[in-house]
Amino acid sequence: MSTPVRPTQHPHRVMLHNEIHARPPEAMAAPLAIAHVVMLADAAEREASRAHVAALLRDHHMALPDAHTTHLRMDLGAFRMRWELHTEFVSWTFMVPALADAFGEREPVSAVGSVPREWLAALPGQCLCSLNLWVLPTHTFGSGSLVKHVLHEDTLVAATVADGHGEIYTDFAIHADGFSRMVLLAGGMTPRRLGRLVQRLLEIETYRMAALLGLPAAREAASELAFAERELAELANAIRTANRDDEPALLDRLTRLAGQVESQYAATHSRFSASSAYFELLDKRIEDIAESRLAGMQTIREFMDRRLTPARSTCEWATRRQDALSQRVSRMSNLLRTRVEIEQQQSSQALLTTMNHRQDLQLQMQSTVEGLSVAAITYYIVGLVSYLAKGAQKLGWPLSPETTAAIAIPVVAIGVWWSLRRLHHRVFHKHD
Repeated sequence: MSTPVRPTQHPHRVMLHNEIHARPPEAMAAPLAIAHVVMLADAAEREASRAHVAALLRDHHMALPDAHTTHLRMDLGAFRMRWELHTEFVSWTFMVPALADAFGEREPVSAVGSVPREWLAALPGQCLCSLNLWVLPTHTFGSGSLVKHVLHEDTLVAATVADGHGEIYTDFAIHADGFSRMVLLAGGMTPRRLGRLVQRLLEIETYRMAALLGLPAAREAASELAFAERELAELANAIRTANRDDEPALLDRLTRLAGQVESQYAATHSRFSASSAYFELLDKRIEDIAESRLAGMQTIREFMDRRLTPARSTCEWATRRQDALSQRVSRMSNLLRTRVEIEQQQSSQALLTTMNHRQDLQLQMQSTVEGLSVAAITYYIVGLVSYLAKGAQKLGWPLSPETTAAIAIPVVAIGVWWSLRRLHHRVFHKHD
């Protein structure tokens, strides 16, 4: 069999091709207890989480992840674990089979009970989200005891999902163990479809919390934006009534305000952009679970629209307010600079007018000096002519030196005057 001929491959082709297969859902079967923990982590903590996974795998004599691994699924005997490395956070998902009496009179068992306590407590980063999700078969477990033993009835949210093949119950509350809770009653779904649904539910909780990270930044930015807006209003009024001497100080204040606004924009823009992206992902995941109403209950979509809309609007409003303030500061800076430039041009024009006036005076003085120069030069030349006449008289010159000098005076004066005028004309026409 001949070797196939292939053109030069793009260095990222395999990575880009396999992106559609990244973090695939796994097949699941009820009953199942799932614990999902999301740790907010910086770059160093994300790398530390890789080492943390390696330490657990080393204890179980399993292959260690390489430096490029971003997600793992492993069966550790007592529990199954899924580890995913994201841009801002690391997610840990632990799964164990649920017991038939998990929803009896006692508190249901969480999957984290099977995870080593010291190792779990040392997860790198800060916990952003922790969720217990129980997947139960509908025909075995009804929903009557769920509210009493698992969820708070006064904040209960429920809906049918997966086109009516399952029911989801949650109260979006943090319970005494530090975890929020969901219960999924899975009907006749196939294991792969159930796995996809569970992954969407976990992502809804993850992206909900990640999207809300922009809210504290928006609230903190509000006070700084209010101060900047007041400062800008005061500057606008001061510019309107300012004289020329006040403008340098106003320009300095405006420049410092522009620096403050741009600094805050740079510090929060990435956070607001990330929140917007997470809100969009949240909307998409809620749409993917294909929920419909249970009688007398509000759906997840309705709950999110009601409770998250103010936070979402606050983040979007802060972004728009920053953009508008930055544009206003820019316009005000351009206005003040234009005013300063116009005044500088007027000053330059006045200076040029003064220089022209001085040049005219210099020309007049030069004309006066030229007359004196003609007289002086004529005097010296006539003196030379007189000396020449005295010498020439001995050689037969018929006129006396005085007569020769008198005759030479008008001729020399006219010649000197004409020469100076010609030189003056040539110099000035050359500059023109």
